Amino acid sequence: MAEIRLQEGESLENALRRFKRKVQSEDIIKEVKRHSYYLKPGEKRRVKQALARKRARKKVRKEGSPAKDPRRE
Repeated sequence: MAEIRLQEGESLENALRRFKRKVQSEDIIKEVKRHSYYLKPGEKRRVKQALARKRARKKVRKEGSPAKDPRRE
């Protein structure tokens, strides 16, 4: 649980900014979203594989020359 203490003379805006930064650094939002709904194990696996494929495509695109995929021939 992210917790900050208001420092003496600190404005509420600055405290809120520190709190948001701390929440983001602790990945609390990501964890809440992950637990907000249930995924069956098979669905979780498919999502994970889809994300891996997306990262691979992005990496190839970033490197410039696309590697030939033997499955596509």
